[in-house]
Amino acid sequence: MIPVSLLVCVLAGWCAVYLTDTLLRSSPTHRYGYESWLARRGLMLSPFHVRWQTTIFNRLFAYCARIHPRALYLWFSSGLVFGVVAMLASVVLLVKTLQQTLAQMTTDNPRIGAQQALQVVVPGVNLPTSHLAYFFLALLLSGVIHELGHAVAALREQVRVNGFGMFVFVVYPGAFVDLFTTHLNIVSPAQQLRIFCAGVWHNFMLCVLALAFLFLLPLFLLPFYSSGAGALVTEVVQGSAADGQRGLSVGDLVTGLEECPVAGVEDWNSCLSHLAHVPQTGYCVPAASLQPSWAHGRAFKRLDGTMDCCSNNSLTDLCFSYIKPHTSEREQYACMPVRKMVTGTQVCRSDRDCDADGGPGVCVTPSLQNQTRFIRVAHMLFVGYPPHLQHAVSLTNFVPRVGFLHLDLPVFLETFCKYVFSLSGALAVVNSVPCFALDGQWMLNALLEATLTGLVPDRQKRELLGFFLLLAGSTLLAANVALGLWMVTAR
Repeated sequence: MIPVSLLVCVLAGWCAVYLTDTLLRSSPTHRYGYESWLARRGLMLSPFHVRWQTTIFNRLFAYCARIHPRALYLWFSSGLVFGVVAMLASVVLLVKTLQQTLAQMTTDNPRIGAQQALQVVVPGVNLPTSHLAYFFLALLLSGVIHELGHAVAALREQVRVNGFGMFVFVVYPGAFVDLFTTHLNIVSPAQQLRIFCAGVWHNFMLCVLALAFLFLLPLFLLPFYSSGAGALVTEVVQGSAADGQRGLSVGDLVTGLEECPVAGVEDWNSCLSHLAHVPQTGYCVPAASLQPSWAHGRAFKRLDGTMDCCSNNSLTDLCFSYIKPHTSEREQYACMPVRKMVTGTQVCRSDRDCDADGGPGVCVTPSLQNQTRFIRVAHMLFVGYPPHLQHAVSLTNFVPRVGFLHLDLPVFLETFCKYVFSLSGALAVVNSVPCFALDGQWMLNALLEATLTGLVPDRQKRELLGFFLLLAGSTLLAANVALGLWMVTAR
């Protein structure tokens, strides 16, 4: 959940800003100077909302709009086609997501929820608070690129840009461009479509760039970081099963989990998933080493039906099961010093795997509860449920070639690119929806004007058709958001 201290700081900060603004506006001596200062800097304040607008970027936008006019025409025409296709695809996607959400609500099937294409993100609920900085930075970058597309497309179509601005609403950042409405209404519907579709087009291209950067990141970092030799531990959750004096530490290199090799984070995840669904690995022990003196107590059944023989709950011993070779005896159990026994020991599935060295051996298997596994990870011996280990340790594919290089730099770049990809894609989808107050509203109106003028000559009828389509799209989006929030907060 969202930390209470963070909520208090946000509320206290906004209350201080609003109180200061109210006092200065009501002061006879400072009111004029304060309002003039705000106007000169393009600032506007209201409860939980601050907005800044400037014209200093207008020359940059105009310069970009003059670069290779023919190429820009093809670029924004491609954006027009993408915007129209995205508008139709977003409606189909929202309908499918709504159906899946309703099906999950009626059947309570978690597998259906995992297949949802869209998910409402709530900071502190299904977004880790440690990722808030990534979230807001990626959201701000996606918004700036979106508005940059609108501004350059507008200037290319001879529509004046009054200014560019940024805002913060509560804690959510965003950007906007102020276009000259008179010029915008004069240009043709096709020109309007190029302008309105430019935002979602640029968000889509930002997704492509973020994805390409993720794939090429090992190449970019090759002079400074190596990859493919294992997974490097960057964080261990304090108090978890992987923490402690004999647990994993930041900087440890994991190259394998039992007999499963680990070349990177993907292998780490797949190996843990594999180990959670296969029988427990055994370990080869010389037959002569299995002495009755190793047994600390008589085996007894746990509540789940499995056997235990270490009745003293020792942290260094573990109960193992085995069958003596060349005998017809039933399964036996011995409590053994686990670290001493498995260090440098060959893994096995049966006694046949333990005869490779020429001497007779016995394959002993840890006697654990159904979902519990014994796993060797580097110098650590883990006993527990494999997904718990997955959540307790954070790893990266990149190993610094030089000691002074920071371990978190590749992690930051990876995580930030993933958030840019997700949020920029989400902005492209949401803004494509034919919904009031979104780009989809203006895209739909311009599309109807460009395609239905000959079929429906009456402008009022076209506007009425557009109104009902926008109403349907707004209802669809609102239903997805409302049910998505309910599903997230109800879990």
